[in-house]
Amino acid sequence: MCAERRRQDHFARRAKQENYPARSIYKLEEIDKRIHLFRRGDKVVDLGASPGSWTLYISDKVGSTGLVVAIDRNPLTVGVPGHVTYLQANALELDVGAVRPMSGDQGFDAVVSDMAPRTSGNKFVDQSRSFELFVRALELGAELLRPGGHFVGKIFQGEDFEKARDRVRQLFATCKIIRPRSVRSESYEIYVVGLGRKQSGPIPRIM
Repeated sequence: MCAERRRQDHFARRAKQENYPARSIYKLEEIDKRIHLFRRGDKVVDLGASPGSWTLYISDKVGSTGLVVAIDRNPLTVGVPGHVTYLQANALELDVGAVRPMSGDQGFDAVVSDMAPRTSGNKFVDQSRSFELFVRALELGAELLRPGGHFVGKIFQGEDFEKARDRVRQLFATCKIIRPRSVRSESYEIYVVGLGRKQSGPIPRIM
């Protein structure tokens, strides 16, 4: 077995041992350790939450005084604590008005997205669909985040990647690109991070 395969199997075994439904937990864990994304009492929106690994991690980091709003078309496969609210919804059709009041007057502290399209096998089609989901996540972040809030969004690298990164740079004080170690070597997924929301309010579509 090659070293890469052993490394990926290690993440899968570790997730099972630590009672997470998916190995994606370690992508978020690494991102959080590198940029200190979550604090106790934070209010966070988790887009593409199913099966629930990111939701469990975030709920533990923000604690019972925080709030996690987990959103996905598919149900969570794990039990969650009382400070997690689950909404079964398509993010592309999500009514922001159903989410915004949950944060109170200040807005959310972070919006994170692990959304990905069902892959078709066509690299260019998959990249285009991933870009659409990333843009929607960024739009929701722009509307829901408080000034100074943070954003993390997954995207498949392709011809639209620079456009996505430039928009994050416009909206946030700092933009970082992170490819966690637990991402499979053959995958072209990457995470674009925006730290410090510059302004509140919605943004125009950038499709």
